[in-house]
Amino acid sequence: MVSMIFTDPSSAAAVHRLSFTRFSNGLVSLRRFVGPLHVFSHTPTLPRSLSLHAPRSSRFITASMAAEPSAKVIDGKLVAKQIREEISAEVTKLKEAIGVVPGLAVILVGDRKDSATYVRNKKKACESVGIKSFEVNLPNDASEQEVLKYISDFNRDPSVHGILVQLPLPSHMNEQNILNAVTIEKDVDGFHPLNIGRLAMRGREPLFVPCTPKGCIELLHRYGVDIKGKRAVVIGRSNIVGMPAALLLQREDATVTIVHSRTKNPEEITRQADIIISAVGQPNMVRGSWIKPGAVIIDVGINPVEDASSPRGYRLVGDVCYDEACKIAAAVTPVPGGVGPMTIAMLLSNTVSSAKRAYNFN
Repeated sequence: MVSMIFTDPSSAAAVHRLSFTRFSNGLVSLRRFVGPLHVFSHTPTLPRSLSLHAPRSSRFITASMAAEPSAKVIDGKLVAKQIREEISAEVTKLKEAIGVVPGLAVILVGDRKDSATYVRNKKKACESVGIKSFEVNLPNDASEQEVLKYISDFNRDPSVHGILVQLPLPSHMNEQNILNAVTIEKDVDGFHPLNIGRLAMRGREPLFVPCTPKGCIELLHRYGVDIKGKRAVVIGRSNIVGMPAALLLQREDATVTIVHSRTKNPEEITRQADIIISAVGQPNMVRGSWIKPGAVIIDVGINPVEDASSPRGYRLVGDVCYDEACKIAAAVTPVPGGVGPMTIAMLLSNTVSSAKRAYNFN
């Protein structure tokens, strides 16, 4: 049996260290209204490479289920660009109607270059759609109380509609205490226990859905992938991606199995899936033999592997062996360019949703 190590992938707020010794990275991450899991009802521009088969509405891109020998590419960059345009229109409408500009506050503690890069990317994304960005940069030796004070101030600030604490935090801080201090009404990362609890319960709606899982489901929706009644396998059970992704699929009436580090016969179980979401941070772990012909694959992993031909000395790959998957699956997300861009787009979406909810604006 193949030996596997399962790790937590990153969120919109998280950076995790990868095992490649010359590289430290996280999911280039960057969230859905509390009703149906679509962001806005704008019709996307269809890539020429995709074939349409009686879509349920004009905004759905339908992946042909194994009608051709090579998989369709689920283009996260294209969909994320579309969503940013839709969000920009919503921000303009909100500002013109009631004079409100959505605001997102990001707290960064320490001097990690990768974390600083991700914060800059989020700030740039906010500016591109008209969301006001608030940024706090604290030294690595800042106290937990200082961070909690800023969170408290942002909780009370009516111009801030979303609060995000960039992870990881320094080791002397209690991450759980800090994340729980963010008021649920501004928890645009969707990790507050009440948000996750509501997500897990039938008949309850979370205020926010975690960004990366939300982006995965949005990709399936935008490409017209039918989820209801399908067998879905989620590989990985992290609080950030795996667990909420499984809950979202269940809400869509899929029959869901979670594969994790203690699962026996993971290859056999995964091969039964119509839909696979992999989020374990292990390069090329899911081989062609794991994949059912015609399956749809969402690959959340982003992993560096040595590549002497690359100027950087490495290249990025997913959890799924892309070349093998393309010969068997109906549709698959590339790495990079798949889930990553969607995560930030969902963060922006959650921030706008928060602002609209605060002012009862529909």
